[in-house]
Amino acid sequence: MYSFLKLAVPQCLLLIAFVGNAAAQATYLGFDRNDYPGDANLKILRQTFFYTGYWLNNPPGENSNSWVGKRPALESADFGFLVLFNGRLYKQLKHNPGGLAQSDAQAAIASAKREGFPARTIIFLDIEEGGRMLPEQKAYLYGWVDAVNSSGFRAGVYCSGIPAREDKNTTVVTADDIRANAQGRQIVYWVTNDVCPPSPGCTTSKPMSPSQSGATFADVWQFAQSPRRKDFAAICRNYHSDGNCYPPGLDPATHLHVDLNTASSADPSAGR
Repeated sequence: MYSFLKLAVPQCLLLIAFVGNAAAQATYLGFDRNDYPGDANLKILRQTFFYTGYWLNNPPGENSNSWVGKRPALESADFGFLVLFNGRLYKQLKHNPGGLAQSDAQAAIASAKREGFPARTIIFLDIEEGGRMLPEQKAYLYGWVDAVNSSGFRAGVYCSGIPAREDKNTTVVTADDIRANAQGRQIVYWVTNDVCPPSPGCTTSKPMSPSQSGATFADVWQFAQSPRRKDFAAICRNYHSDGNCYPPGLDPATHLHVDLNTASSADPSAGR
């Protein structure tokens, strides 16, 4: 799903407890993909995954959204949600980023309501470009966050957790940059980092916590993408021979490849 720095799923239910200090933190596996996986595949996917991504508008690079109207089927299959709204690229933000933030936030809110998501659902803004956020990107991102948070829904952001080289002496992690400039805004973070390590690559069996992504404040970590990104995940050796990541129980011949996520909740968007 994620295209940043061009500069954005075991056979039984898996619940892994991580013990830290006095309390145990459970983590939950989920998947996301641009295309809806099909009603017929939900039962077998639910044997591995607790939640799924759910697009409110057209995913990156797509001209349509096949997730529209699929919430009842997913809820009936006992899936939680990662609710996503595809944000704007920098080249689209050179004129009136604040105005676009408001109109896009209203579109996200309206779509979430049409799809039946309840108040307080977290909507993640998909930021497909990484590195340090430029002024126009900040105006758009924080304007969108403010509008969603004031609507009765809650704002999240999907962004990179990989250090991006800014110059020979400086690297910037997009998630850190967004958080450092948020000025106290309430934002839930879904970070992507498919570099091995810390990512275990395309596997559903290794215990992980979102804090192991490199962003200790993350609530969700996308740790594998389809197809495998050779510029970041080159040493990840457990993808399929075609470069994609396939969920257990489904024949790769179906081409139903997925991105893999781990989260601190079985319903990370609280969308049920």
